[in-house]
Amino acid sequence: MSEEILIRQGAPTLAGIKTGSLFPCPCDDREALLTDLCLLPIRFKDGQALLYLYRPAVLHRDLQDGLAQRILTQAGYACGGCGRCVAQLIRRFRESGEFPHEVGLFLSYPPEDVQGFIDHRACDFKCAGLWKVYSDEERAQRLFTRFKRCTEDYCARWQAGYDIGQLAVAM
Repeated sequence: MSEEILIRQGAPTLAGIKTGSLFPCPCDDREALLTDLCLLPIRFKDGQALLYLYRPAVLHRDLQDGLAQRILTQAGYACGGCGRCVAQLIRRFRESGEFPHEVGLFLSYPPEDVQGFIDHRACDFKCAGLWKVYSDEERAQRLFTRFKRCTEDYCARWQAGYDIGQLAVAM
């Protein structure tokens, strides 16, 4: 996997402003990555791997939210730590072949919007960007802008010669 793909798809996670990023890339090998970041293949299909780049400590915090825990419990997760939840997410991806609705909890989507997506079956949302918004539209727009600017900044830095180690923020 090229650094460019990782930076273009994972900049907000590398910068520490987003819990995780999920993206496809050509699959030739599996790489070990930086210490406080994890990169896992979620599934393999048609010569591509769907990769999940995330920060375990931040994911642990996100999954402690009461609504997030209720959503996961309703989806059949036995919440026993974020590693266990990630393993269950991978199983759900592989068993269903589709994107489980709760995946947003692993990507810094507000739990209220994940619940709204489930309740409204992806309809009747206020606005859409990286996710469909059902709760605080202004907050979501600020986050969309922040993630976009971060990605643009990281792509520019990478093109200017920074490597992935220089771009990944220690948490």
